[in-house]
Amino acid sequence: MLGDSGTVLGLLSVLLVSVATLAIGSWGLRLSRTTSDFFVASRSVRPGLNGFAISGEYLSGASFLGIAGLVLSNGAEMLWYPVGWTAGYLVLLCLVAAPLRRSGAYTLPDFAEARLHSRGVRRASALLVVVIGFLYLMPQFQGAGVALETTTGLPPWAGGLAVAVVVLLNVLAGGMRSVTFVQAFQYWLKLTALLLPLVFLVLVWLGDGGRSPADPGLVSAGVDGLAWADPIDFAGDHPLYSTYSLMVATFLGVMGLPHVVVRYYTNPDGRAARQTTLAVLALLGAFYVLPPVYGALGRLYAPDLAASGSDSVVLALPGRMVGGLGGDLLTALLTAGAFAAFLATSSGLTVAVAGVLTQDVTSRRLEGVTGFRVSAVVAVVVPYLLSLVTREVGVATVVGLAFAMAAATFCPLLLLGIWWRGLTARGAVAGLVAGGLLTGAAVVDNLVVDRTGGWVASLVGQPAAWAVPLAFLTMVVVSRLTRAEVPAHTSRFLVRLHTPETVRLDQG
Repeated sequence: MLGDSGTVLGLLSVLLVSVATLAIGSWGLRLSRTTSDFFVASRSVRPGLNGFAISGEYLSGASFLGIAGLVLSNGAEMLWYPVGWTAGYLVLLCLVAAPLRRSGAYTLPDFAEARLHSRGVRRASALLVVVIGFLYLMPQFQGAGVALETTTGLPPWAGGLAVAVVVLLNVLAGGMRSVTFVQAFQYWLKLTALLLPLVFLVLVWLGDGGRSPADPGLVSAGVDGLAWADPIDFAGDHPLYSTYSLMVATFLGVMGLPHVVVRYYTNPDGRAARQTTLAVLALLGAFYVLPPVYGALGRLYAPDLAASGSDSVVLALPGRMVGGLGGDLLTALLTAGAFAAFLATSSGLTVAVAGVLTQDVTSRRLEGVTGFRVSAVVAVVVPYLLSLVTREVGVATVVGLAFAMAAATFCPLLLLGIWWRGLTARGAVAGLVAGGLLTGAAVVDNLVVDRTGGWVASLVGQPAAWAVPLAFLTMVVVSRLTRAEVPAHTSRFLVRLHTPETVRLDQG
């Protein structure tokens, strides 16, 4: 906890970010008048703005705080996380972005039903969107609690509650249209909040003569002698397996994240979707240069946080390296950036989950915008309550599990649905169930049981390497066994997915 001035500045920074978020969201409310505005901003978001918005919502607490914490605890090999989170967009660009936009769907369940003409596939997809969304939202609330506790001393539940309230107010006001402007603003806030303090911290480090982890008094048992770059030296007894499994999860999981996919439906056409993805790759690359440096500095100035509290290292460094009012000001700026990260990602997830709940649950009794708003409340309240009762796991670790579930469910559905004519409804359901159950069991185990060492801990801690191939295999095998059930419209639908809009207009 900081001193009195630090506490006041931390609370003020959170308040300013919240006010700015709500102000920008209310401005977007003036443009939100239809159900399409709330779901997909009437499919009118240009590539540049959409690139900023996607980057803003994608850079969650796991990116802002979690990467530095992982580097602090485990060294340079943890850079696989940001590399994988960025490289996943390259896979998305090459294989999914444009065809998905041309499908004309609003949500992943919409795409699944349109491709396979099956309510069963739609229901399974809707359930998975909700589960992945909740799983991704939980660490946002927990991370907000860590951030606010570190800077103000408030109890952990307070930070999560603050994020939940601001997100709900913003989403209820204007849906996707408001969220788009808010997330674009928050990307630049997060980038600035990391970059400016880092300049001062690096200058302090240089003033100290470029201290190294070997300096006396800096070695902590909590980081195993502060070994910096032992190749693939993490995740228990089987680091090689864990590294490859992490790569599978991050490379393939991006395309299955509901809050990422739904943003592609806001582009005007497939070409704009590709341009958006290129912009996102550049923006993420610029951002991910920064958090690992905080982790490296943490190994010099805050090694004691490696054993516990590693997610707080970004917020703790200014106080330890600068101190005084200057350190409090830098911490306040970082707190603002961290809070923006939680707000941006939580907003995108809330819109994605609420859209699915509206179409597949509340639409039976509530229509249009009213149903969306009720669904948004459910999409925020349930994961917030779950975040209070589950075992606290690292922010980046839980997000990694969400990636693994997305990779084992929606990745096979999208890739086979877009590129293979032979996919059937029963094959898709079987694959979704297999991938969802396997990774779901791993998620529950991680959140409830604290395992250390052995193959079971490695397989459960990083399930993508075995769950993704099994999900693909299940979809293909069951589809081949039910090949007579391939929908009659499949060829026509695939032509629509792969034909550029300009060609169709010329032919029309």
